[in-house]
Amino acid sequence: MTDQIYFEDVSEGDPITEHGTAVDSRQMFFFSAATYNGHRIHYDLKYATEVEGHPDVLVHGPLQSALMAKTLTDWIGPKGRLVRFSFQNRASAVPGEDLKFVARVIGKREENGTPLVDLEFQELNGEGQVLMPGSATVSLPSRHSNGSGE
Repeated sequence: MTDQIYFEDVSEGDPITEHGTAVDSRQMFFFSAATYNGHRIHYDLKYATEVEGHPDVLVHGPLQSALMAKTLTDWIGPKGRLVRFSFQNRASAVPGEDLKFVARVIGKREENGTPLVDLEFQELNGEGQVLMPGSATVSLPSRHSNGSGE
């Protein structure tokens, strides 16, 4: 986790700290177990490739979105809050593939006294293909308030 970022610290167009990872089969197993997702495309290579026609087993879309949400919540720090999160799965990821999570500030506003920052984000594979675009709104604490961000 990074240090606390404040509403006054960000400007439209600013990138957030990007995060990279590669999901492995162990992480996929635990995610399947935790979410009760028994779909064979996530663990059965023969089924995924021969029956479904995929190049490999596939990383869960919700696991990819959870990793993006973690990237955002790490950036906003302990006093920030994820208010809204929306994404689309546009392409598949496979285990061991380099994944990069990037985002940038597209707007700032105050709503009912709450400082809000609007973001757009993308998950990219190693070739730069967008796998998951989306948007989010976060609440950041203000240096000019009681520090709660509300």
